[in-house]
Amino acid sequence: MQIALSDTVKDLALALPGSTRVFEKFGIDYCCGGERSLAEACARARVEPNFIVGKLAQLEQTPLPTVNWVEAPLTQLIEHILDKHHVFTRAELTRLETLFVKVCAKHGAFQPALVKAEALLQALRDELLPHMQKEERVLFPYVKQLEEAASIGRPLPIAPFGTVQNPVRMMMREHDTAGEMLREMRRLTNGYAVPEEACASWRSLYLGLQELEADLHEHIHLENNVLFPRAVALESEG
Repeated sequence: MQIALSDTVKDLALALPGSTRVFEKFGIDYCCGGERSLAEACARARVEPNFIVGKLAQLEQTPLPTVNWVEAPLTQLIEHILDKHHVFTRAELTRLETLFVKVCAKHGAFQPALVKAEALLQALRDELLPHMQKEERVLFPYVKQLEEAASIGRPLPIAPFGTVQNPVRMMMREHDTAGEMLREMRRLTNGYAVPEEACASWRSLYLGLQELEADLHEHIHLENNVLFPRAVALESEG
């Protein structure tokens, strides 16, 4: 495909397998900020746009095997989100909280930003756990019913929330909040730069925070840019 600086980051993330890895590496927001053009996103990340275009062009020459979530069944996409992202997020939040307690006990007195980062992770946890629960108990089951009804020509199920657009809007607002927390976490940790005096636990903590950030970016991208628009379209077509 022809890559233009006017293309939105979201569209590039959907069209090019592996592009999210490039965006992640260079700090380009492709989930909550996916509607921005590549040029604007690169400017915000302070990276040369044509350099990123070159990296994306290389992906076309060596495409990575991947599921096309734009065309895969919504039920398959939901199961992928649950099995890969929800499970990982819950496990990592617990693990990282334990690491934070250990690291702050040793270094927190001299590293106030570290203590603030610990509190921020707890706030992120308090935001994400009920968020995922609402998806699992309310939104995702309805989307599965929606797809099943559409596939066999049955009348669409009556939504307890009026229209799927209502929970989608709520989930996207909560995604924005989580995205702001991730940006603040990166700022507090100086981009997850480990100080020279950092112990093994501190290094493990920052590596884990980076991995959590990357996974949440992909997680939010799949919901904001793929699952939610497709669910809304499916309901409107019915």
